[in-house]
Formats: sequence, structure tokens, C-alpha cells
Amino acid sequence: MPWARIKRTKKPPVPHDPAWAQAFVKERETVSNILGMDAVGIHHVGSTAIPGILAKPVIDILIEAASLEALDRKHAAFRKAGFVGKGEKGIEGRRYFIKDNEKGVRSHHIHAFEKGSPHIERHLAFRDYLLAHPDVARAYSQVKERILADWRGIDDYIERKASFVVETERAALEWYRARSPVEGSQD
Repeated sequence: MPWARIKRTKKPPVPHDPAWAQAFVKERETVSNILGMDAVGIHHVGSTAIPGILAKPVIDILIEAASLEALDRKHAAFRKAGFVGKGEKGIEGRRYFIKDNEKGVRSHHIHAFEKGSPHIERHLAFRDYLLAHPDVARAYSQVKERILADWRGIDDYIERKASFVVETERAALEWYRARSPVEGSQD
């Protein structure tokens, strides 16, 4: 489970905030300006991209880049925009960045991969599946609600929702791969 290898923010999940979509749009513009033509795609992923479900209040951004070398050349520009590079951070072929808000509270994660990485498909499939299957999104939120009612910390939270995520990701990948390529992904 590559998603479980990174140290997560210690914030518990909260009800969905419609402002998260705008927070993503703002940072997408920043990232697009940094990468220019080296950005193949910039996507809002993770639970903050799914209206109506509980989420840790940190915007996850997925970047499809022309190459890892292009990302690496832009490291200083990301730093200037407030993003701190953390290298692969446990997932081969990833460039991971974090950003805190003006109060020093974690606000964004960037997961950047070279175009064609299976991790891109995994993230987009999970997001698009939950968007297309509101019943599954509700079930995911209910899992989070049960964990929140018996909160034991972020590591326990990740562990207790892992089986749901793995099972859903498997179904999401099958569904995603079976879709017509004309449909594309939603951002």
C-alpha cells in the first residue's frame, strides 16, 4: 500500500468544505505557472476532492509531469511558492511536496509522477470512482465517522480505513480501465 508509507498530517477528518475546490484551483494555477509545458496534468485528488465526505483538511494535488527531470529542475521555484520538497518519500518515481499555510498548519500535499506512472491511474481511478458512485463515497465517509468517534490518532486512522481503501481501489481500477477513453477524468 504505497499510500500508507508516507507520514500523514496529524489532523483528524472534518466535514467537507466547499472552499477546498477553490483552494485547489488557486494552487493549480501556481503549479501550472511553475511547470509550464512540463505539466501534462494537474488534478485534485484525495478526499477533499469528493464533495460530502469527511476528509483531513489538506488539499492533495496530483501532477502528471513530462519527466521527473523536469520536476527536479523546478525544485527552487516550488520552494519559492512555499512547497517543501521531500523527494520520493517512500514511493519510487514520485516527487512529494508539502505546504503549510500562513499559520504553519499543513494545507497541501503534491504527489508528482512522470506521465504514464501507474500511481497516476490509481489516484484518478479512486477519485473518479467515488465521484461516480456516491453510495461508495458515503460508505467511505461512514468508515471515517466510526474511526473519528473512537479517535486514537492518525496512524490508527490510516490502519483502520486501509481495508476499505484497498478493496475500493481494486474495484475503482477495474471500473476506470473499463471506461471509454473519451470520458476522461474529472477535475
